[in-house]
Amino acid sequence: MARKEGPMSLKKLPQIKALKEPSGYSWDVPSDALARWSDTVSAAKDEPNTITIYDPIGEDPWDGSGFTAKRMAGALRSIGQNDVTVKINSPGGSVFEGFAIYNELANHPAKVTVEVMGIAASAAAYIAMAGDDIRMGLGTFIMVHNAWGLVVGNRNDLAESITVLEKIDGAQMDIFEARTGAARKEIEALMDAETFLTAKEAVEKGFADSVFSLPDAEPAARVRGDIAAKNKLDALLAQSGVPRSERRRMLKEATGGKHDAAPAAKHDAGLREAAQQLIATLRS
Repeated sequence: MARKEGPMSLKKLPQIKALKEPSGYSWDVPSDALARWSDTVSAAKDEPNTITIYDPIGEDPWDGSGFTAKRMAGALRSIGQNDVTVKINSPGGSVFEGFAIYNELANHPAKVTVEVMGIAASAAAYIAMAGDDIRMGLGTFIMVHNAWGLVVGNRNDLAESITVLEKIDGAQMDIFEARTGAARKEIEALMDAETFLTAKEAVEKGFADSVFSLPDAEPAARVRGDIAAKNKLDALLAQSGVPRSERRRMLKEATGGKHDAAPAAKHDAGLREAAQQLIATLRS
């Protein structure tokens, strides 16, 4: 079993200090990443010493969903000082939870293997960098971008948020620079452009170590049709510029806050119609 020296990864990655969340700040998932994720999201299977991150990063206050640092810490405690595999298919989310999750993985005393199963975007991208061995499935993506979110407040709140966002971007660049060995200016350019890296490109640029064929891996069970359709509706609204808190309210109204076992096609058609009506209302 491979061992790490002290609290650092075998790749000698930096430890990220906790950052204070700005007043009036709320996180969101990049709409393009959310759209790609909604088409590929899968349900997790139980596998020994394996942690699956198949949700947005951070807890959603509306329904309690999302992958949190607390959840990661609990999973690592149960695995103990054994090698761990982390499978990722996440559109990102809270940068603050993301750094905490990254630190948990970087501190794990044994080998961490990361497998990107769909997309590792935004906060999920730098979480993936905590892997000692990062493997990309064929057809998968890593997406990097500058930190962003919604801030409501006065000029002092907005000024504080700019300072914090700059620190977040700097921390991301520290991680990517240490993992890839690329020049900081090159990483900054990738983040400025909100770059989606294919599996091949990720390996070429040092964001991953190898590519594997997803059909050779055990396929995860598809999520229930109603949940998949809600994810697609969420993505459609996000691409129309609707903030996350407002999307959650709309989704609750559109679905009555309930799930059922009806086929995916029925939910997909019904929720797409609901999305189109909501978007038309917003634009009128």
